[in-house]
Amino acid sequence: MISAEKLKILVESAKFDVSCSSSGSSRKNKGGIGNASMGGICHSFTQDGRCISLLKILMTNNCVYDCAYCLSRRSNDFPRAIATPDEICELTMEFYKRNYIEGLFLSSAVYKNPDYTMELLLETVIKLRKLYGFHGYIHLKGIPGADQKLIMRAGEFVDRMSFNLELPTEKSLRLLAPQKTKKSILTPISFLHGEKDADRSKKSRFLPAGQTTQMIVGASPERDGQILNLTQALYKKYALKRVYYSSFVPTTNSALLPTVPAGLLREHRLYQADWLIRFYGFSVGELISENENLSKDYDPKCAWALKHPELFPVDVNTAPLEMLIRIPGIGVKSAYKIISARRYGRLSITDFERMKIALKRAIHFITFSGKFFGSIKENMIERALKSLDNSKNYEQLSLFSNSEINTSVLTGEL
Repeated sequence: MISAEKLKILVESAKFDVSCSSSGSSRKNKGGIGNASMGGICHSFTQDGRCISLLKILMTNNCVYDCAYCLSRRSNDFPRAIATPDEICELTMEFYKRNYIEGLFLSSAVYKNPDYTMELLLETVIKLRKLYGFHGYIHLKGIPGADQKLIMRAGEFVDRMSFNLELPTEKSLRLLAPQKTKKSILTPISFLHGEKDADRSKKSRFLPAGQTTQMIVGASPERDGQILNLTQALYKKYALKRVYYSSFVPTTNSALLPTVPAGLLREHRLYQADWLIRFYGFSVGELISENENLSKDYDPKCAWALKHPELFPVDVNTAPLEMLIRIPGIGVKSAYKIISARRYGRLSITDFERMKIALKRAIHFITFSGKFFGSIKENMIERALKSLDNSKNYEQLSLFSNSEINTSVLTGEL
C-alpha cells in the first residue's frame, strides 16, 4: 500500500490540473466493481463539506521537463515521489470500497521520457480493469509525444482522456515550455477524435466520455479573445467535451513569469463566455475581439447586451427562444419555462415571480406586453448590474486541508 507521505506529495502535485471532469461515460459493470453512467458519477462529501468524486493523483511528480510555470519542473527543489501501477490500483480500490471516490483521475509528470511514462499509465489502467475488475470512471491525462499505439490502446480502457494545451500559442510554449510543441499536443487530440468517429459505427467502448483540455490563463500575454477563439476552434474541429481554464498561480521562481496570480475573476469570466459559446448560440466575435479581455465589471452576456441597446428591451410574450436566452439573467431552463407558460396566456411580471425566474438582471432588458419595469438610463443600468456581480475569491481544495472553505460553482446559467 502507498505510504501517507507519498500520497500527500502526489495528490498535492496534481491539484493544479483542473481538467478532471467526471461525466459522459456509458461504461457498464460486467461482473467487476464500480459503474459509470451518462449522467455523471456519484459524489461523496467529507466532514468539512468538500465534495470528492474522483481520486486525483499523479503517478509521479519527477519530471524531465523544465516548464517555467509547473510545480513539478525539473529545476524546482521540492519533494519527489513515484507510485507503482499496483499502488495506484490498490489505492483506487480501497478508496472506492470506503465510498471516498467513484472514479480516478490519473496524470503524471514526464518520467524518463514520454513513452516510458505512457507505458506506466497504460499498465495501471489495464490492471485496474482486468486484474482488479474496476469498472468505475477513469479519466487519464495522456502524455504528449508518446507513441500513438500506446495512446490509442489507453483509449480502449479509460472513459475520458485529456491532453492539456497549457498555453494558447506556440510562441508562449517555446518561451515557457521549450520541450513541448503545439503540434505534439494537438496530434494525439486529432487522432483520438478520428478514432472515436470511426468507433461510433462499431458501438464499442473506445473513449466513451470523449476528450478535454486545459489552458493556463495569465502566465503568458495572450488576451481573452485569443484564448476564446482557440477554444471555439477546438470545439468545432475536435468535438472536445470541455476546455478548462486554470488561472496562473506563481509556484516557481522564474524571471519569465508574472510575480502575482492572474486571479480567479478572469478564469470565472472565461468559463462564463465558454458557457455562452457552447449552450447559448453566441460566437466569440459577438462577445469579444481578438485583442480584448472580458469585462471585469459584468458577466459576458450583460456586457454584450449593454453594447447592443438597439436590441432591447425584448417583449417576453413574443420573443423567440433564441432571443430569450440572450437576455441577461435568463438561462436556458427559464427560457423554456417562458415558452411553455405563454401558450396559456400573456405573461406578467407576477407570473415571472411565480415561476421563480430571477428578474434582477433581466428586468432592465425586457417588457411585459409593452410594460417596462427597469431602469431607463444606461448609467443606472450599469450601476445596477455592477452591484449584482459580487465576485468572490476561490481556491483549489486540498485532500489534506483542515480549513473550512466556502466554495462556489464557477460555471452555470447566465
